[in-house]
Amino acid sequence: MVEKMIVTKQYRCVHSASCQCTKGHLSEDVIFLVFHYLNWNPKLIATLSCVCKWFDDFAKRVLWKEFCRTRAPKMMIDLQSSGSHSVDGNWRALGKLLIYCSGCKKGGLFNNIQIPGHFVHKTRFSRTSGKSFVLPSCRTDVLYVSDPCEHPQQGEEGDIGFFRGVFKSFSTSKVRKMLISRGAKLHPTEVCPYCKAKLWSMLQAKMIPQSASCRLGSYEDCVEYYVCLNGHMLGICTLLPLSDSEETSEFDT
Repeated sequence: MVEKMIVTKQYRCVHSASCQCTKGHLSEDVIFLVFHYLNWNPKLIATLSCVCKWFDDFAKRVLWKEFCRTRAPKMMIDLQSSGSHSVDGNWRALGKLLIYCSGCKKGGLFNNIQIPGHFVHKTRFSRTSGKSFVLPSCRTDVLYVSDPCEHPQQGEEGDIGFFRGVFKSFSTSKVRKMLISRGAKLHPTEVCPYCKAKLWSMLQAKMIPQSASCRLGSYEDCVEYYVCLNGHMLGICTLLPLSDSEETSEFDT
C-alpha cells in the first residue's frame, strides 16, 4: 500500500504541467522511513528515480548511500575511512556496481562479445582478492573485486566471466599515478557503465599481473579489465573448465 502511494504521487508529479518537482511531495523523512522499512529496495529506488527528478536527487544524496551501507557495511566503512564524507564517483554508481553485471555489447570494450547486462542476486567483494589485480609495487592500494559472474558459451570455448570492483581513494592511488606516468590513453568512446567517467585499459598499460588469472581461475592471456577516473573497475576473462574432481551438482531438498 505504501509503495503504491509513493508511485502514484511520483506519477502525478511527472504528468502535471504545473509541477516543478520542488513541492507537493511526501517529506524526505517519511520517504526515508518507508525505504528503511523496504530494506532500501534498489529496483524501486531506480524506478522512481526515472520518473521524478526531485526523488532522483534525494535518492542520490540519501537512499543509495543507505543501500550501500546496508548491503556491504564493512566495505563502505573502509572506503570512507580516509576521512571522505562520500566516495569517488557517487553513491548511486557504487550501488549499481554492487548489484549489476554490466555485460558487454558488440563493438564495445570487449570485442564482439554480446552479453546483456543484468542484476545479480548476490555477489561477494573481496579486498584480499583485489591485491591479485594490481602489480606488486601497487599492492598498498585498496581494491575490492567481485567474484566472476559466469556466462556459459557455446562450443569448445570456456565460459565468460565478468568481474567488477572499486578502488579506495583512487585519486591518490599508486595505480592511478602509474597509469599517468606510463602515458596510458583513455578509451576514445566507451565510458564506465556505473558513473559514465572515461576509462583506462589496464591491458594496454601492461598493468595486469599474472596473479589476476590465478585468482579468477582463467586462462592467462584471456584477462582484460578497465579502470575509470573514479576508480571503478570492470573486466572480462575466459574461465578454465572445471576438472572432474571440481565439478559440483545442484539439487533441491
